[in-house]
Amino acid sequence: MVNEKRISVYIVEDYLLIRKSLLHVMSKAPYIDVLGAFESAEEFLEEFRKKPSNVVMMDLGLPGMNGLQATKEIKECSPETKVVILTSHENEDEVLASLAMGASAYCLKEMDYPYILAIIREVYKGALWLHPQIADVANAIAPKPCSMDLENLYTNSGLKLQLTEREMNVLRLIVEGKTNAEIAEVMSISTHTAKAHVGSILSKLSVNDRVQAAVKALRTRIVK
Repeated sequence: MVNEKRISVYIVEDYLLIRKSLLHVMSKAPYIDVLGAFESAEEFLEEFRKKPSNVVMMDLGLPGMNGLQATKEIKECSPETKVVILTSHENEDEVLASLAMGASAYCLKEMDYPYILAIIREVYKGALWLHPQIADVANAIAPKPCSMDLENLYTNSGLKLQLTEREMNVLRLIVEGKTNAEIAEVMSISTHTAKAHVGSILSKLSVNDRVQAAVKALRTRIVK
């Protein structure tokens, strides 16, 4: 590992014992520079905006702003930064939402820390990593081919044509994480109408919920 480029990392974890343990282990890794460890997303983002890092270790269940919202903020501020989710949650929707927001890895807190260090290195190099216990969710995020033509497997033109202009606007708001009430307010429509648009979008995209709709929209580049 001579001359290996050092990886700058922030830790965002509200549980003190875990935060200190991660800080201790990472500080000893010869290829990691820990820029800071924070218990809240708000405190972390204030520092991150001044000095972005290569990687962020992010908990989901944080006080105040949660890890999903923080991940979205990270990727908007610094698209090249890799986010590694470290959580005790195995909920499929949270896995999908994390990846939709731009996370590069989803790890469970039961993992041995040396393994997490290896994942940081791989994610920094561009890898996508899912904990084996939730890896099956990859089937849900993989877009189905729109064509059997090898040059146009994932063309989004067909999906776009299925959606009205208003539904496309609603879909963009879904990707932003807006609720039906928030969509209604932004678009100056009733909550009932917003709910109807969302239902129509789910049906046309052949997905079960708004999280899957957001993932499919991003993965097939309907929404960029």
